[in-house]
Amino acid sequence: MSVDILVIVNFAVAVSALIISLIGLVLSLSVGFERRWEKIMCRAMFLILTAYVLSDLMTIVSLDLQQSGSVRLSQVGLFLQSLLDSLLMPLLTAYILRLAGESVRGSRVLRLVLGLWVVYFLLLVVTQFTEFIYYFSADNVYHRGPWYPILLVPPAILMAVNLIALLRRRGALSRRQFTAFFLNLAVPLLCILIQMASYGLHLVVLGTTLMALVLLLFLLFDQTERSIRQAQENAKLRAVSVVLQMRPHFIYNTMTSIYYLCQQDAEKAQQVILDFTSYLRKNFTAIGQAETIPFTEELEHTRAYLAVEQVRFEGMLFVELDVPHTVFRLPPLTLQPIVENAVKHGVDPELEPLVIRIRTRETPEGSDITVEDTGPGFSPSDDGEPHVALANIRERLELMCRGTLEITPRSGGGTVVTVHIPQGGRGDG
Repeated sequence: MSVDILVIVNFAVAVSALIISLIGLVLSLSVGFERRWEKIMCRAMFLILTAYVLSDLMTIVSLDLQQSGSVRLSQVGLFLQSLLDSLLMPLLTAYILRLAGESVRGSRVLRLVLGLWVVYFLLLVVTQFTEFIYYFSADNVYHRGPWYPILLVPPAILMAVNLIALLRRRGALSRRQFTAFFLNLAVPLLCILIQMASYGLHLVVLGTTLMALVLLLFLLFDQTERSIRQAQENAKLRAVSVVLQMRPHFIYNTMTSIYYLCQQDAEKAQQVILDFTSYLRKNFTAIGQAETIPFTEELEHTRAYLAVEQVRFEGMLFVELDVPHTVFRLPPLTLQPIVENAVKHGVDPELEPLVIRIRTRETPEGSDITVEDTGPGFSPSDDGEPHVALANIRERLELMCRGTLEITPRSGGGTVVTVHIPQGGRGDG
């Protein structure tokens, strides 16, 4: 490869690396990280990389001049390039340790890496005053000295130590994290071998920056998955909370109703006890449910609840069921809390009896559940958000089966709540 072509290739490689490092820097500055230390490390990594690529560009430009006045510029550029590149090794070590849940303070691995880096730094300093490792001639031409391989020993050991540290902590890292760090060590090492075979080709700078960007993207993907899992877990915990925080007055009033029914209508009291027991059993069973359940189970739960409430509010609550479509799945505690919300806000001795209509329909897009009531109408809470129960249902629908919940006013008064379970959203029967 001729000198002119080599300069053009190196310049193109450096410009590409600069673009990549700037993209990574912008991402690390704009994206929110779960952990403060991770934010600091990612930003430090891309600040170092940007400075590293700029020093590489400075070296390429100064060497191309081939003038005696540019020797000092070439020396400074190559020194900074080598120094900044080496700084990434301790940073990667600390990153691996922190992700594996280990403390960086007092870590033997980190102490070893820092010791090797100090040796490398001293070699670089000595190089600036001797011609044994590398030097620039008076006409600004780069030359490798007889001891040049010595300069490569500390970085090679650094990479080997990091690779061993990574392999030993593989079980503490996710598959994506392990792959990202492995590539960050393996690809630059491969570039070094290619660069040694192709004298003068600056390939390491591109491999290093590209793998750093891959590392950032992999870690962000991993963080996104963790956030989704956490949101799903939070939704499950809120569902458990809904079960465990059943309205005390509902239980008290139900037990009081049963008490009086025992004297007035023992057979009816027995039926209420069975319905109430079924309601409680379904509620507590929902605690352990992490997946969707058949609609028929949720409908049974809702019927048990309504049977108890119709005894409590005799003559004030009427239910109409139109559920020809039942072969689909939905998150537990979806229909029952919607109906309970309608009863809670709709039954009023001073108003007309509350009528609740529950309908299911199969559509080309999936399954629809409609809960319509003749109550006073839906009113948002004081902070402008929907009632907590309905907000929790909406979130669980989205997370567990990509479903939706829509609340609209009913013509003539009341509220209509529509739940849509799409096909293929883990809601099929």
